[in-house]
Amino acid sequence: MQEKKAETGSKNAKKANLLDHHSIKNILDESVSEIVTSRGYIEDVRMSNVRLLLGTIIIVIALFAQFYKKKFPENRNFLIGCIVLYVVFNGLLQLIIYAKEKHAILFTYPPAGSVTSTGLVVSSKFPRFSDLYTLTIASADPKSISAGKPVEFTKSVTQWFTKDGILVEGLFWKDVEALINDYAAEPKKKK
Repeated sequence: MQEKKAETGSKNAKKANLLDHHSIKNILDESVSEIVTSRGYIEDVRMSNVRLLLGTIIIVIALFAQFYKKKFPENRNFLIGCIVLYVVFNGLLQLIIYAKEKHAILFTYPPAGSVTSTGLVVSSKFPRFSDLYTLTIASADPKSISAGKPVEFTKSVTQWFTKDGILVEGLFWKDVEALINDYAAEPKKKK
């Protein structure tokens, strides 16, 4: 059945190199993003924009340090300032990635017309040398009164791919949608 589905949908089929861990995770993460956004959740790109802004600032600092008009002995203090700023902004960027994003693949706003006031944080883990893919859905603001309890599943990726590396989207969509439904059905926590 999986091979038949792969043959019929080969034009739009998502194919992964089964020997490449990152290729498999990338395809699954992209599919999760498609599924969540198709359910009415709009992607929240504010965190990505902050990271891009910090990266741009870091590049501008490096360019100023490289192309400053004075030569080395004369621009020593300026270079030290640029190096300090470069390290500070890079540290801030890494702190945001480590503390806020962690394994997140998608941040969302709440769906239009929803009773909840928080979006979702969808994160995934796919350890090296393992076939177990873990998908977690949690509230973007876990301290909110409307935040649901985080839900997750851990399953083998072998059930979602054919032997040729083609993702059987129907099976994967079913599993992810069931997880989204579990999150939506969770009773809200009380303060």
